[in-house]
Amino acid sequence: MKLGDICSKIGSGATPRGGKDSYKDSGTAIIRSQNVFDWSFSSSGLAFIDDDQAEALSSVEVKHGDVLLNITGDSVARACIVPSEFLPARVNQHVAIIRANDKANNLFLLAWLQANKGILLKLASSGATRNALTKRMLENLDVNLPPIDVQNKVAAFIDSIQAKITLNTKLNGYLEELAALEFSRRFGEIESSIDLGKVLSISTKTLKPQNCHGEIWEHYSIPAYDANRRPVFELADDIKSNKYVIDANCILISKLNPSIRRIWMPACSSKRAVCSTEFIVYKPKNPVHIAFYYAAIGAPAFRDFLLAHVTGSTGSRQRAQPKATLTYPIPNPGLEAVEDFCAFANPLYEQIKVNERNSKQLEELRDALLPKLMTGEIDVSKLDLKHLNSHLA
Repeated sequence: MKLGDICSKIGSGATPRGGKDSYKDSGTAIIRSQNVFDWSFSSSGLAFIDDDQAEALSSVEVKHGDVLLNITGDSVARACIVPSEFLPARVNQHVAIIRANDKANNLFLLAWLQANKGILLKLASSGATRNALTKRMLENLDVNLPPIDVQNKVAAFIDSIQAKITLNTKLNGYLEELAALEFSRRFGEIESSIDLGKVLSISTKTLKPQNCHGEIWEHYSIPAYDANRRPVFELADDIKSNKYVIDANCILISKLNPSIRRIWMPACSSKRAVCSTEFIVYKPKNPVHIAFYYAAIGAPAFRDFLLAHVTGSTGSRQRAQPKATLTYPIPNPGLEAVEDFCAFANPLYEQIKVNERNSKQLEELRDALLPKLMTGEIDVSKLDLKHLNSHLA
């Protein structure tokens, strides 16, 4: 059966007239390839258009349950389903809507695309120029579609895993927000301050991973942060450019486009960890107080400071100046107050890391089972979902 036979719509959109300059602060979301990741949707950098622009793109309205697929560029073949909270929405020309008809379960369809990503990547690279998937390519994909009741069971199993991952992500957001609110409550009106450079240094220790043949490295990148704030474990030979060496006593801040908040306290579960050189790597002079420093530079005032010290004229090309950040004044409430805050915040940040590890394990389980579920090698009716659904009780 062809993909076109089990879909009521396959098609991409367009960039509104005026391009990026026409985007609004609110309205109807315009979903771009930077928002579509494997299995997950990122609202980072989500753009909006007004009612007239949305009407002009009414033919590519995103509906509840639609599968979105990136069809051009380096992110080609990434696919997800958009959470309903981001609707109404439209897509631009780099994203295709794949809408299942009554023959297919939409989540099963997403799972099929993920399980067959290798085929999509091969198709996309068959052109003469940049990677691209055309509507005709997608419509002609051969899909081995089981009966709808089997699809529904597979989808239910995958959904139980995705629900837990989503819950972990939301919980981590709440925990980080709680720590930030407590930091603001305690220190928002403190007049005494100290330059950031007195308590943090910037590390630029660089490594060329390709020289570490055969080793697996924990890689913290901008795309990994935007996707799910979890590092990617990669073979060193596949990491092509130089990276900064990091450890668990680091704080990472994106210097690229600082208007988008990207702050990371890496878990560094292995001794081989690197990050993109698009991050500023801060190392506390007293690692015991890292929770206090993390909250301090995660505050909106620090992002404003970054934006006041950038090179480049437009948002996506702006970069913060690392050395300039060392003059940022952070609260200096005294040792006892700092330690008291760390006692409050440390358990929150540790729980975030636990949740992230749990989500990674669930993703590995999902990805390991997916090919066998798609082929029917594993009978999904015999899988017990109770332990996965217990978090929803």
